[in-house]
Amino acid sequence: MKKYILALDQGTTSSRCIVYDKYGNKVGEAQRELPQIYPLSGWVEHDPEAIWSTQLYAIETAVKRACIDPKEIAAIGITNQRETTVVWDKRTGKALCNAIVWQCRRTADYCEEIKRSGYEPILKEKTGLIADPYFSLTKVKYILDNVDSACDLSEEGNLAFGTVDSWLIHKLTNGKCHATDASNASRTMMYNIHEGKWDSEILSHFGIPESMLPKVVPSSGYIGDAEILGTKIPICGVAGDQQASLFGQCCFSRGDAKNTYGTGCFLLMNTGDDAVLSERGLLTTVAWQIGDKLTYALEGSVFIAGAAIQWLRDGIGILASSSDSEKMALDIPNTDGVYFVPAFTGLGAPHWDPECRGLISGLSRGTDRRHIVRAALEAMAYQTFDVLTLMESESGTVIPALRVDGGASANGFLCSFQSDISCKPVIRPQNTETTSLGAAFLAGLGCGMYSSVEEITSLNKNPTVFEPKMDKNTRDQCLSGWQNAVKKTILR
Repeated sequence: MKKYILALDQGTTSSRCIVYDKYGNKVGEAQRELPQIYPLSGWVEHDPEAIWSTQLYAIETAVKRACIDPKEIAAIGITNQRETTVVWDKRTGKALCNAIVWQCRRTADYCEEIKRSGYEPILKEKTGLIADPYFSLTKVKYILDNVDSACDLSEEGNLAFGTVDSWLIHKLTNGKCHATDASNASRTMMYNIHEGKWDSEILSHFGIPESMLPKVVPSSGYIGDAEILGTKIPICGVAGDQQASLFGQCCFSRGDAKNTYGTGCFLLMNTGDDAVLSERGLLTTVAWQIGDKLTYALEGSVFIAGAAIQWLRDGIGILASSSDSEKMALDIPNTDGVYFVPAFTGLGAPHWDPECRGLISGLSRGTDRRHIVRAALEAMAYQTFDVLTLMESESGTVIPALRVDGGASANGFLCSFQSDISCKPVIRPQNTETTSLGAAFLAGLGCGMYSSVEEITSLNKNPTVFEPKMDKNTRDQCLSGWQNAVKKTILR
């Protein structure tokens, strides 16, 4: 009987695999670190073969640890680091060069040229994205212009481009399938999110042949057969990591939102059938495609969240471990007027000031390390609140509750303070690894293990709910103090 789902979670720093049963329980898992390559300052690469070998190791080890027969696996779901770009020779299946990672800034000057040319509004209208090195378009252009044989191969129709999901599908199916799902396609800056297809005008403008691009398929449904573990297993679910997390959190209705607390924060809100175009720096993206139906989301990022706690631990040594932060924050009733604006790399939405830098304000002789640690935790909540408020304003939709996941969501103080400041319930699921769970749910839906999203929602049981308890005056004072600290940061 087919009763397990294999969820592949290929991330920026590691490749993971989790075996789930039909009830969403983990029965086996494995992980292997992915080496990072930094050829020049601001450049980040991965070896595509290392992406594959680390993922294959994780697959084989997770299944072994689960003590199951591979023939019991009903389907594979894939979730992946987004925007990272791989280009390979269709004839040999070999990558032409290292993958250019989403973090890589090598095409920053080219993006500035796009802005100066006046073409950025066209890109934004069609793709929901801004001209930034983050996305795949300028990475593909860079490879075509700078890698030997790339241009000739593309003219011959022998060149293939894919984000990491496409590369894994290519390897899993022994080169028989060149595909991506709509959520990953929407992060390339070449996909028209309104028409649901590659945009021929954009491709022509940048000289990218459509023959390079993968077929865009639904996020849930049969894609191809993986030939691994001595058998064939259908690939039935694919989504970019943040969209997979949104699905894993069962954010199936307009206004449902989740926040992933990691090094930074990724906040996504389901906007249903409406591709809401932001005027203040949020991204419009495809959340997923089920059948022929596209579901959209607004996305906002907080640049520095857990990274501030890491800095307090590793940079200035006032924390022995990140897990100590919750106890230290609860040791005191408040920050005594201390605010920490962690603008180490500038501020994102809604401020968008890349030049400002971090600031700790309100220090007095009575300030000790507990106040600074608590202020760093509170800063995650304040920054999330700023993005939440912007999302509600631009979408015209009230977010009823905030679902949370990621490493820092284990911090009860943070979740409670987030609820107080947002004046909304904060919901933390039992399994906070919602990215891989989302991939498993998409695959389970695609192979018929689940009949509907309602059945998937019924599996999301016994979450921890944090209700707002802070009185209005205290909340208003806290927010006013935060806003003043941000102004000081920007005006410095």
